[in-house]
Amino acid sequence: MEGLEMNVEFWRGRRVFLTGHTGFKGSWLSLWLESAGACVTGYALPAPTSPSLFEVAKVAQGMESSVMGDVRDLELLTASMREARPEVVIHMAAQALVRYSYEHPVETYATNVMGTVNVLEAVRRVGGVRSVVVVTSDKCYENREWPWGYRENEPMGGHDPYSNSKGCAELVTAAYRDSFFAPARWSDHGVALASGRAGNVIGGGDWALDRLIPDILRGIAANEEVVIRSPGAIRPWQHVLEPLSGYLLLAERLYHDGPVFAEGWNFGPHDEDARPVSWIVEKMVAMWGPQARYRIDAPADAPHEANYLKLDCSKARQRLDWHPRWRLHSTLQRICEWQHAWLDGEDMRTFTLGQIEAYTHTPAHLPQND
Repeated sequence: MEGLEMNVEFWRGRRVFLTGHTGFKGSWLSLWLESAGACVTGYALPAPTSPSLFEVAKVAQGMESSVMGDVRDLELLTASMREARPEVVIHMAAQALVRYSYEHPVETYATNVMGTVNVLEAVRRVGGVRSVVVVTSDKCYENREWPWGYRENEPMGGHDPYSNSKGCAELVTAAYRDSFFAPARWSDHGVALASGRAGNVIGGGDWALDRLIPDILRGIAANEEVVIRSPGAIRPWQHVLEPLSGYLLLAERLYHDGPVFAEGWNFGPHDEDARPVSWIVEKMVAMWGPQARYRIDAPADAPHEANYLKLDCSKARQRLDWHPRWRLHSTLQRICEWQHAWLDGEDMRTFTLGQIEAYTHTPAHLPQND
């Protein structure tokens, strides 16, 4: 893969085991891999929302196998991976919502921490896997609310159960790499293990609760005011395809040059696209039209969420030659276009694949200071 260009020749016929394929990010990645000709086996619980991108884009149609299973079930997970015989494993299955984690902390830790243990243990048991990417979150870091981006060597942490569970998943990944998949012994075990940490991903086809863009679109569809709870919170917003391109690039580099890239990696937008919630809402409302409206309601007793969070992606830019392609304004336009297409009854598999193709043909965005 050169720069951001997806190496279709590498992925054509490549056997990939993807956990979390029924989720928002997993569905986009499944479609991208399918379009490249990969042999994809998905392993996940049923789609977490209805409607879902997995259903409306008919994601399962292009997969070799779509297994409904829980990453907390080590035996089923191992059997499914053994049957799939993957060369590449991408672990995305997770309980992914901060506010839900306050209500269901045990489920959150069991899924995000022990689920990661189980995936890596299955890789050990099955054999034949060469490249493993564990996807965590920008929230894995100990958040100090400082104005600069977090680098990959910053301490893990997390105030809430979700964020903390992702920090734990990073520690699990590092321990399995040191104990069983050490880069220094790569010629013996043949497994290269890395983690990917992404910022707030947005895009068409997300119907999750307590997420900003789905909340905005639901309010517009119901002709109701959109309620905004944290207008000043700054997040590293990016289209879902941005970090997915990083995961694919990383997976290929691990396959070919494992020891060099077997570590943690940040995939986030440039600094100018880290914007407050209020900016996103105003742009979305303006793009959609006069029927869209919102109000701010930030209760004092709301569960804690980080107010300021950015990633430093210098390492990915310099060593992987990875760069974002779509600026935030363009990303919001793409989301509105996707939502209009769905409301108009278009073929959403074709439309979503079209957005993926458009992304791959967009030049990388390089800021002035790069």
